[in-house]
Amino acid sequence: MNPTYSPEAEAYRQTVRRFLANKLPADWKGLSAMAPDERQEWLRQWRQVLADAGLIALSWPKEYGGAGLSQLEQVILAEEFTNAGVPTAVANDNFGTGMVGPTIIVWGTEEQKSYFLPRIISGEHRWCQGYSEPEAGSDLAGLGTRAVLDGDEWVINGQKIWTSAARTANWIFVLARTDPDAPKHKGITFLLVPMDQPGVEVRPIREMTGEALFNEVFFSDARTARANVVGEVNQGWTVANTLLGFERGGRATIMHIAYRRELERIIDAARQRGKAADPLIRQRLAAAHTDVEILRYLGMRSLTRALAGERPGPEASVFKLAWSQYHQRVTELAVDILGMEAAAPSGERAMSSIGVDQSDTGSPAALVTTFLGARAGTIYAGTSQVQRNILGERVLGLPREPRSDDGPWSRTPRQPATEATAAPAGARA
Repeated sequence: MNPTYSPEAEAYRQTVRRFLANKLPADWKGLSAMAPDERQEWLRQWRQVLADAGLIALSWPKEYGGAGLSQLEQVILAEEFTNAGVPTAVANDNFGTGMVGPTIIVWGTEEQKSYFLPRIISGEHRWCQGYSEPEAGSDLAGLGTRAVLDGDEWVINGQKIWTSAARTANWIFVLARTDPDAPKHKGITFLLVPMDQPGVEVRPIREMTGEALFNEVFFSDARTARANVVGEVNQGWTVANTLLGFERGGRATIMHIAYRRELERIIDAARQRGKAADPLIRQRLAAAHTDVEILRYLGMRSLTRALAGERPGPEASVFKLAWSQYHQRVTELAVDILGMEAAAPSGERAMSSIGVDQSDTGSPAALVTTFLGARAGTIYAGTSQVQRNILGERVLGLPREPRSDDGPWSRTPRQPATEATAAPAGARA
């Protein structure tokens, strides 16, 4: 089936097309035609164009800088931008407009909404996520980063890890333990913390792709205002799960569009190498086509619920499982199609190893970079094992697994790095 767009929705589509025709160069050939340095500057300027036109955070309320439109217009915008080969957001927007902004809309005070949301849209605030820790990854509620109230400020000590885009962020949303005597799912508070201060240190983590998208973040007596608590003190686990719903399912309505474009590039690679007629390759391509259609139908379901005013809940784990496992399979297929080319791939690398290549090159190097990045897809935003537990217990109502969560949380919090344990100077951000 295909969604039916109303005349009003189709009129909005024409508005988007006129915007692209007016704002893109007449000889626009896509991001892949630009040199890397030129591309980054163009993306910076393009985001400002989108912000000035009110095309960032379309569904946010107008009083906070949004356009006040529905998820349907957001899908139309994504469709037209994808067809034109331009992004709807860049850099840290995944965490700002995609995660913390919607969470502030749900749980934030009026003062927080009025202050933070317009600055997310303008790009003045660039966000990253302070969730995982070295001893609390999949078991997120076991986190040990501490926050202690000191007058009108929270003082934060501890460490976060696998923090995507931390080096380009100036704000971080942090889960911190504010009551160590409470059970581990209690006593956690959701804090908004500025990163431009002496008590915050960022260190990059070099990945097998050669990039350093992930980082460690160390807090050494870092501070944030007492008012920068989202939700209630010691009730951050509830807020955190709201944000995880947006992270795991918030993009479900549009992600299939990018996956379809990526699959078309992989099919082209098979044709160019004379492998499209191989029965095993054809079978795997057909399976990938089916998977993308499933993602499309899941997106339609998410769109239907969003239009009804529902926000992503535990059922978002279905989509997280589907896209992360699919992306590993389809990028493995891409490498198999390349064969020995994958050992020393030519051409331009992907713009980012996380998700689908936005540069749309389809080069061997881009396909291999995306393959390497897809390995982490079943880990970040919650492992596949965690997603299955959520679906079994919170969606299907199956018996809960035995847990050892009773009693107070008692682990000694991880201490900030000292000079003896600090990373080499050349590895610091």
